[in-house]
Amino acid sequence: MNDTEESPTLSDRISASVFSGLMRVLRALPYERRVALAGRAMSGVIAPLAGWRRRVRVNLGMACPDLPASEVERLVRRVPDNIGRSLAEIYSGDEFLERVRDLPLTGPGAAHLEALRAEGKSAVLVTGHFGNYDAWRGALHARGYRIGALYRPMNNRAFNAQYVEAIEGIAEPLFSRDKRGMARMLRYLRDGGMVGLAIDQYFKAGAPCTFFGLEAKTPLSAAELALKYDVPMIPIFAVRQEDGLSFSIEVEEAIPPSGAETMSQLFNDALERKVRAHMDQWFWIHRRWKKRAPRG
Repeated sequence: MNDTEESPTLSDRISASVFSGLMRVLRALPYERRVALAGRAMSGVIAPLAGWRRRVRVNLGMACPDLPASEVERLVRRVPDNIGRSLAEIYSGDEFLERVRDLPLTGPGAAHLEALRAEGKSAVLVTGHFGNYDAWRGALHARGYRIGALYRPMNNRAFNAQYVEAIEGIAEPLFSRDKRGMARMLRYLRDGGMVGLAIDQYFKAGAPCTFFGLEAKTPLSAAELALKYDVPMIPIFAVRQEDGLSFSIEVEEAIPPSGAETMSQLFNDALERKVRAHMDQWFWIHRRWKKRAPRG
């Protein structure tokens, strides 16, 4: 929160207090039970109240119209379960970091990423709201990477303060998506740091790239940074495993430098492949597409 923002509203403070109270209750439980219970609570209680189940169905209907009804209903339950687990993990601090700190880097881009760290070189790491996107950040930080991340402040300012504190505990620095934060991020990148950006949400001023065959306005910022500073743009994902608690850190090959829109489309394609392989791990509650697919 920057210095010019107003104080949180009463409604913001009440909502944030309720959430922090829930997190305190969960933290009293052993880690495995805590994460599993958070997933069940998000799926069975919060998601229906928030209208997320309907939104998941709508998005799946647009992106995957041939998906069997039984699979849709499975995803309606499993998508918010992953979100609940991710929140519980983020708020578990050191316990979460102990789970991810020694995870090996896998995938065709892992050796390249390790070489960049060894040489003290910068990179733009691109990801989506998939699995637990803070797991790879914690894993890289524990391995000695200089890894910063750009984040979008929450509308609820009281909750935002809690959230930033939690994700700062996983790895620093963080850069707010505002003028001051962007300036700090650019200095960090020029100084040899790596920066992580999640670029899978609808961006009104973005390029008309596609995702699941539908137009999905996509920010070009990651590709533009990579091109401007002549650093690689590397997709990276933390894939939740079958036990619901552990992760695989998967690094894709660097996206070949070309035009910013082409590079952003290639990232969308990489993310789509990952989502199709793990449909329950992407945040299908996002309003990724602002219009329905044409009939035909």
